[in-house]
Amino acid sequence: MQMRMMKITDYEQVYHLWLTCSGMGLNNLDDSEEGIERFLHRNPSTCFVAEEGNRIIGAILAGNDGRRGYIYHTAVNPEYRRQGIAKRLFEEAASALKALGIHKIALVVFSKNAEGNAFWEEQGFSVREDLVYRNKAITDMIRIDT
Repeated sequence: MQMRMMKITDYEQVYHLWLTCSGMGLNNLDDSEEGIERFLHRNPSTCFVAEEGNRIIGAILAGNDGRRGYIYHTAVNPEYRRQGIAKRLFEEAASALKALGIHKIALVVFSKNAEGNAFWEEQGFSVREDLVYRNKAITDMIRIDT
């Protein structure tokens, strides 16, 4: 198995990988090929894939805002789980973020994703009980010209 930085040409295989993993929260804008291309352009050194032969068996999207690192869409093909692949992907992404001067990483996991939550706890991530996660889709906002 080999780890390397993700490229947009990996999109089709990575998207298929995401579809094989239950619990992934995908949307048709951010996770489209165009959306992932924007993300990779902004974060060229922090997203990784794990390959066996020419087959992508794992992927992690990680980025930063200059202050905080964020992890998105960590996935390993179910046939290859429990082999340390997700941990290696996380370590690659964390090292890349650290090299950029990022000191803290955050992520969101669905509460019903027991396997994902257990994995991130094993990696040292804690649950923040003092926060409320909020989001808003702005694609449907009406523009008001003044």
